[in-house]
Amino acid sequence: MEGNLRWVAVTAIAPVAWGTNYFVTHEFLPADRPLYGAAARALPAGLVLLALSRRRPRGPWWGRSAVLGMLNVSIFFVLVFTASQLLPTSVASTVMAVSPLTMMFIAWPLVSERPTTARIAGAVVGLGGVCLTLLTGVKGISGPGVLASLAAVLVSSLGHLLAKRWSAGADLLASTAWQLTAGGLFLLPVAAAVEGPPPKLSMPVLLAFGYVALVATALAFTAWFAGLRHLPAGTVGLIGLLNPVTGVLLGTAVAGELLTVQQTCGLALVLAGVVLGRPKRPRRRQRARPPHPPVVDECSARAPS
Repeated sequence: MEGNLRWVAVTAIAPVAWGTNYFVTHEFLPADRPLYGAAARALPAGLVLLALSRRRPRGPWWGRSAVLGMLNVSIFFVLVFTASQLLPTSVASTVMAVSPLTMMFIAWPLVSERPTTARIAGAVVGLGGVCLTLLTGVKGISGPGVLASLAAVLVSSLGHLLAKRWSAGADLLASTAWQLTAGGLFLLPVAAAVEGPPPKLSMPVLLAFGYVALVATALAFTAWFAGLRHLPAGTVGLIGLLNPVTGVLLGTAVAGELLTVQQTCGLALVLAGVVLGRPKRPRRRQRARPPHPPVVDECSARAPS
C-alpha cells in the first residue's frame, strides 16, 4: 500500500503542474501562434529528456514514438493551447474534468482494465465538484473552445492508454523524450507553413515558455507516465482532477481573493472523488491449512480375533 501511495504522490505532480499551465499560457504566451506555442513547449522538453536519457528508439519504438508524439503532443498541445485562449480557465478545466471517465471506459478494451464502481463514483463526484467550484456565473462560453477541450480529452486519453499498453520494457525517461521530441518536430514545419516566421519573444515570454517546457511538460509528463505504469488508468485519471483544483487555488492566490463556500464545497468533492478511486489494499489470503488426518476408531481398527 505504501508503494501505491508513493506513486500517487509522484503522479500528482503532473496535474498540479498542468493546473499552473493554463494560467501561464493565458497570461503570458502569444494568443495568435498556437502551433509555435505547442512546438516551443514540446521540443525543448523532449530534447532535455533526450540528453538525460541518452537513448534512441529501437525496433517498434520508432513507429510508436511517432504515434504517441502525434496524439500526446502535436494534436493535444494545439487543442489545449487553443482552448486556453478561447475559454476562461474555469471552463477549460471543467471540460477537461471528464477525462477520468473517458480514460476508464477506453482502458477497458485497450488495456483490459475494467472500471470499478468506486472509480466511476469517484469520477462522477469529482466532476460534480469541479462544476461546483468553477462554473460560477461564467458568460460568453466559446463553442469552438469547448469542442477543442473535448477533442483534447479524447486524444489524450487514447494516447495515454497506448503509452501504458506499450510501456513494458521501455525506459520511462527515454520513451517520454521520444514522444515529446517527435511531437515537437512534427509541429515545427506545420507552424512555419501556417503561421509564417517565428514571433519575436520578449524576456517574460521566454521565461514563460521555459517554465511551460521544463516544469509543465518535461517533469509533468514523466511523472504522469510513471503513474500509468504503476497504477490503474482509472486511478491516474482521477488524480488528474487535481488540475482544476490547482488552477482555482492559484487564481485565488494571485488575485488575493477568498474562496467562497460554494468553491470550498466543490474542492472537497473533488478531493473526495480522488480518494474514492485510490488503489485498494489487496486482501490477504488465508493460508490453506493442511487437512486433518482422519480419526480412526481404535476398536474398529483392530483385526477380528
